[in-house]
Amino acid sequence: MMTMPLKLSHVRLLVTDYAAAFAFYSQVLELPPRFSDAQGGYGEFGTGTVTLALFAKARMAEALGQGATPAPPPPNAKAAVVVQAAEPVVEAGPVLVFAVDDVDAAYAELQRKGVMFVLPPTDRPEWTVRTAHLRDPDGHLIEINSPFRRRWAPVTVS
Repeated sequence: MMTMPLKLSHVRLLVTDYAAAFAFYSQVLELPPRFSDAQGGYGEFGTGTVTLALFAKARMAEALGQGATPAPPPPNAKAAVVVQAAEPVVEAGPVLVFAVDDVDAAYAELQRKGVMFVLPPTDRPEWTVRTAHLRDPDGHLIEINSPFRRRWAPVTVS
């Protein structure tokens, strides 16, 4: 049992034509956009308890690094549970996104279980989160993330 519970925060659909997808979800299905617009490349829609996100496939591929190699396997990796993508190619389909309290701790715990990551923990200032990416046995992309912990600088008053 994982000591750090996973909480499904949203489903992210990787789309080829972001503007068309944004129009479909916002105008046809009438889902209320929480932020972004038809040209933003990333947007989220309120659907109740789980957020639906759209992300331009090309931007996700860029974020994962076209030539990136998977993180090295842990020393005790078991072949039956190691999930490895030869390349971080972004396919059409959803990305399961799980919020965790600490990406680095979750990464270490999953590595101990033999999981092979596409990318190790990475700061994403433009997303305001720290992420790590892995794949399930069928190759579906999974992201674990946690918000940046703000470190406030002391304010000096002169």
